Amino acid sequence: MHSIWAVAKNTIRQALRMKIAAVFIILLLVLLPVMGLITTGDGTLKGRLQTFISYSMSLTSLLLCMFTIIATTFSLTNDIKQKQIFTVLTKPIRRSQLLIGKLLGVTILSSALLALFSVIIYTIVIYTPKFYNASQDELKQVNNEFFTARASLTPTDIDVTDEVNKLYEKLERNGQIPPNTSPRAVKALLTMQKKLEKRAAEVGGELLWEFNNVKPLDPNQSIFVKFKYDVAVNPPDLQIYGRWVIGDYRQIQSGKIETPIRYFDRKDLIRTVYEVEVPADVIAEDGFLAVGFINTTLNDTVVMFPPKDGLEVLYKADTFTANFIRAALLILLRLVFLACFAILASTFLSFPVAILLCLTIFSTATVSTFIVESFDFMSENVSAAYRYTLKPIIQLLPQFDKISPSKFLIHGQLLSWSMLAKVAGIMICIKAALVLMLALLIFTYREIAKVII
Repeated sequence: MHSIWAVAKNTIRQALRMKIAAVFIILLLVLLPVMGLITTGDGTLKGRLQTFISYSMSLTSLLLCMFTIIATTFSLTNDIKQKQIFTVLTKPIRRSQLLIGKLLGVTILSSALLALFSVIIYTIVIYTPKFYNASQDELKQVNNEFFTARASLTPTDIDVTDEVNKLYEKLERNGQIPPNTSPRAVKALLTMQKKLEKRAAEVGGELLWEFNNVKPLDPNQSIFVKFKYDVAVNPPDLQIYGRWVIGDYRQIQSGKIETPIRYFDRKDLIRTVYEVEVPADVIAEDGFLAVGFINTTLNDTVVMFPPKDGLEVLYKADTFTANFIRAALLILLRLVFLACFAILASTFLSFPVAILLCLTIFSTATVSTFIVESFDFMSENVSAAYRYTLKPIIQLLPQFDKISPSKFLIHGQLLSWSMLAKVAGIMICIKAALVLMLALLIFTYREIAKVII
């Protein structure tokens, strides 16, 4: 352990002497306070805070990821290039200890920098409302929708596979499918259409969603029903009348009313996100909650709720501070994985090539979800070739874009410890561990120097 710690300390000193490290640190120290002053968002306090947290967390993550890649690859490749590794390996230290020491050194330095910049971001966010001339309504809004960690419940995804397959066969028999069209792409569009039909209410019709295990942090506070209308035909004033019924409808059937049922009559713009604040006393003791929507006869069109952001039940499950800490730890997981991959690249590549490979992997992981989904809409031949070659490789990488730290903080959405542990288990305990084992294997059998007689 003494040898590993000695290598780690030397790696930290080596990284701090790099000019690029000073550039990144100065950039963040200057840019973060400046961004706190100049970001305005949509002009509201909530918009200002959301814009700042989005830009600051993204910038911090990007620069620290690049710093981690550069510092790790430079540390090992420079030792080999300058032949300093000859001196190190002649001492009683194993090659595995050398790699682990370098990984530990970079991880400690990256963690310290992440902690420093996270404190700066957190301080700016916390004190922004004190220097902003906000009304009481705005302060209440940011407390409910930003300075919180709200659990999110969405309607259960309905399985429409059988309906889609039957409809596809019918269209194929009738010759209604264009030639050279990928069946996967057609079925994806049909699936989207069928799911939307399940979330549509005709004039006079109604929709009902049921949720279980709704357990707010404070039962005396409120829950929020977040929704967005879409319509088959635009109304003249682009607004929809709707009646919302929220509570435990099972009481009506049993005839024993224990928790209140709330009714809300509203008129809202289509394709605009709204939140209805509801007292948490509508939740049953067993955590059951039902949300009903009635498309009143005052409308003259079908009302739909889009699958992605049509309906959502939100309730406070933790504090903003705890959520912010978990978001910072999520960035740390990225840094550890990238450090492990940079170690691997450095064991058999030169510094410029190792940097290029690591940046390619980082860029791909940042947009991996988009890449995987985009190929599903290509022609069948291209999609099949991709599915058995490139897709498995991309899926082996961490999906940085799927779990973005800023995404949770912007909307006050809960990033739970269980979710963080799951990400850590997959990204670090499995993927990063395999990468590090491969690096140890390659470096153990690599010929550092040849003996010439």
